[in-house]
Amino acid sequence: MSYSTAGSLRSVTLDDVLGAQKMLSGIARVTAMEGSRHLSQLVGAPVLLKCENLQRTGSFKLRGAYVRIAGLLPEERAAGVVAASAGNHAQGVALASSLLGVHSTVFMPKGAPLPKISATRDYGAEVRLHGQVVDETLAAAQEHAERTGAVFIHPFDHPDVIAGQGTVGLEILEQCPQVRTIVVGIGGGGLAAGIAVAVKSLKPDVRIIGVQAEGSAAYPPSLAAGRPVAIENPATMADGIKVGRPGEVPFAIVEELVDEVRTVGEDQLSAALLLCLERAKLVVEPAGASPVAALLGGGEGIEGPVVAVLSGGNVDPVLLQRVLRHGMAAQGRYLAVRLRLTDRPGALATLLGVLSVADANVLDVSHVRTDPRLGLTEAEVELHLETKGPAHCAEVGQALRDAGYTVID
Repeated sequence: MSYSTAGSLRSVTLDDVLGAQKMLSGIARVTAMEGSRHLSQLVGAPVLLKCENLQRTGSFKLRGAYVRIAGLLPEERAAGVVAASAGNHAQGVALASSLLGVHSTVFMPKGAPLPKISATRDYGAEVRLHGQVVDETLAAAQEHAERTGAVFIHPFDHPDVIAGQGTVGLEILEQCPQVRTIVVGIGGGGLAAGIAVAVKSLKPDVRIIGVQAEGSAAYPPSLAAGRPVAIENPATMADGIKVGRPGEVPFAIVEELVDEVRTVGEDQLSAALLLCLERAKLVVEPAGASPVAALLGGGEGIEGPVVAVLSGGNVDPVLLQRVLRHGMAAQGRYLAVRLRLTDRPGALATLLGVLSVADANVLDVSHVRTDPRLGLTEAEVELHLETKGPAHCAEVGQALRDAGYTVID
């Protein structure tokens, strides 16, 4: 993904972030910070969660969008603003524009989740669905800007946006003055860059760790090359940080001020989302859970107190269902097993009896009798089971084998 940043390259200073904080007073919430006993035990140091998932519009994006739009000249406001987004940025621009009395047009992919489309409209934006992927949506938004004179509001590659996101860093220092490590997800880099400017200016010894999804990690190769590098076909469930190329402005700041960038896999993201829901009672989208995912492996190289930034909570219910099931599977609490049995009356009941004795909860059963791969007296059964962890999964598999079943998968 590429964006035009002509005319926007300049440094972001602490004064910019402090000015943004004054501008956002009464607009953006000072979000809560909650302790996590479970993560603290894993890391071996106090861990606190900065709950930007509870921000207005459900993410930190309102901060940067409001500061950017508020800084427009009167004639620019009169022309309106335009943005391209599949979710959080769309809602941030929509609400910021409404609060400032500016007309906003937001282009979204045709496949964007319906709750996000509805929320963006409810916040006051004119929503136009265009393209199947964000790059196509972005091109339409930029064409609209050129044709109408509307100001394109970039999601991360502008100093005003970065200054607005940096107010999260100021709040962290106010709420946890003794913080030693901040862990934050990175997509284009606007949030991490803003936090880094604010925190490093006031407490340069605080360590800042960025987190990317393995399938969409553009920062490691970019940092190695010393310039933003695009990666092909970024893929991750964490769409909030699925960005194929770092922004020019945030990259320069991240390169200078962020101490380390780590990557996490899809299993870790799923487990992190599940942990936030079960232990912290917080609904967090996969991108927002990425800092928690990075902490699941323990506290190597991390000094406490630690603040993990939960950047957003706008998760599509359909995706949430899939991710929760994936997270349960990653923790050994959900097991899908396929096996063959003799096709005779009572055979399925006998199988379910074995599973009952093994204390596995059956969620779903698929029974196939007609298939070229099966013998005349064979049937194939696929079971989805709720289990109690990896050890219990192994016990269930062994119980099936001991009962004489051929476990295929």
